[in-house]
Amino acid sequence: MARSFSDRAAGAVVGAFIGDALGLGPHWYYDLAAMRRDYGDWIDGYTDPKPDRYHGGLKAGDLSQTGLITLELLESVAGHGGYDQDDFTRRMDRNILSRTDGTAYSGPGGYTSISIRELHEARVTKGLGWNETGGYADTTEAAERSVILAVRYARLPSQAAALIADHVRLTQIDPFVASQSVAYNVIVSALVRGDSFNRELGKTLWNMVTEGELPFTRSVLAEDRGTRPQGFRPPSDRLYFPDALIFPFHVWEAAQDPDVRIEPAWKASLVYGMPCAINCQLPAAYYLAARFPGDFESAVLHALNGGGNNMSRAMLTGALVGAQVGLSGIPERFIQGLTLRGAIVDLARKIAAQADE
Repeated sequence: MARSFSDRAAGAVVGAFIGDALGLGPHWYYDLAAMRRDYGDWIDGYTDPKPDRYHGGLKAGDLSQTGLITLELLESVAGHGGYDQDDFTRRMDRNILSRTDGTAYSGPGGYTSISIRELHEARVTKGLGWNETGGYADTTEAAERSVILAVRYARLPSQAAALIADHVRLTQIDPFVASQSVAYNVIVSALVRGDSFNRELGKTLWNMVTEGELPFTRSVLAEDRGTRPQGFRPPSDRLYFPDALIFPFHVWEAAQDPDVRIEPAWKASLVYGMPCAINCQLPAAYYLAARFPGDFESAVLHALNGGGNNMSRAMLTGALVGAQVGLSGIPERFIQGLTLRGAIVDLARKIAAQADE
């Protein structure tokens, strides 16, 4: 069934938040037997975190800190009609960084990730300006929250990629992480526009690179090489590693190949890696989005049941598949289970409408 642009746009946003909230309870179980003991053989919905684990004290359907930061960006974009970096960073100072102490188990959402702890050190402890706050965490938080920008600027792919690159570098400036984060969101934007997740999309995106429509380059200038001090920010108009736009479609081919099977599909976490690193998280999300392009429930639940950093895996997968099935294709129980469902759905529809103007 064909979905409208606005339906796909809202689906990507709401799908991301659903993935985040699904991961809240069974987050970071690297011992799958322990996760099965605590939550059963198959987790099929939102769960309360155990009191002695990462998000203890929160309830089923709540958002993690990554989800809450993404909500700050969503509220900012919806309120301003577009990305206002100054407004977003003020929100971060006021609503996130002022409520953390720079340690892991502090702040809203029950746990503060490494990239936000590094941001706290740069911004609060050292008093650096927002143009100097980027760190070298190899994680996916920036890719996850940038889904909001991928949706809002889906009809403007060149502008979207440039804005997302600049936004990613608020927290993460490693060139590989930045390129992978932007490439993921370039794909989300394409799916929102109505492209299919297949090898043809890979060719289309590569042609956009060669035509200069996407800010990727293979040229690495000498002054950009080597270890850089805290605060070094590569120019926002240059992204390295354009192959970040190609490898997802090799993953797609593997998902279609009858001789390449991961059974059950949740074991993609074992094939690609359970850790938080972006090079583990993105391939698994791409695989599940390719394996279940029209089945939101199967995609996010297999992401969830793979353990490890299943929260990020489910959030990344939720945006990719939500963009394909649309908000109308997401089972209602997942929407109803979100603690902040009213605000999330209303704001998702608002930025979808803004993007469609």
